[in-house]
Amino acid sequence: MAPRKQSDRLTPLETEVMNVLWEISPATVQTVRQRLERELAYTTVQTMLNVLVRKKKARRTLKDHSYYYRPMVSRGQVARSAVKDLIDRLFGGSAESLVMSLVESRHLTPEKLARLHRMLKAKEARDGND
Repeated sequence: MAPRKQSDRLTPLETEVMNVLWEISPATVQTVRQRLERELAYTTVQTMLNVLVRKKKARRTLKDHSYYYRPMVSRGQVARSAVKDLIDRLFGGSAESLVMSLVESRHLTPEKLARLHRMLKAKEARDGND
């Protein structure tokens, strides 16, 4: 598989805008602007939405003289891509190293690890029945 271009990644501001689109869609520039946690100029939000359209993360349709934006990717797709990128860049492609880092930093407690283990077992059981 070809490496992902850095331009495919979402910036923090693009992620904020996508969070609004995932919450309410379709949405106009003004609606997105009102839902953001920080105050941004209308033109800034419009530019961010157009960047997302160019990156094929969102699409827009014209209706009654206004553009309406909707996500073309799910939150899960973006999360999986970001995690894969993190694993590749910081952990040399090793998911195990990421998990060990989470354990060492105490982000994953023994209780959470046990829960993950149960989830893995359940997934294995489901996948084995296909």
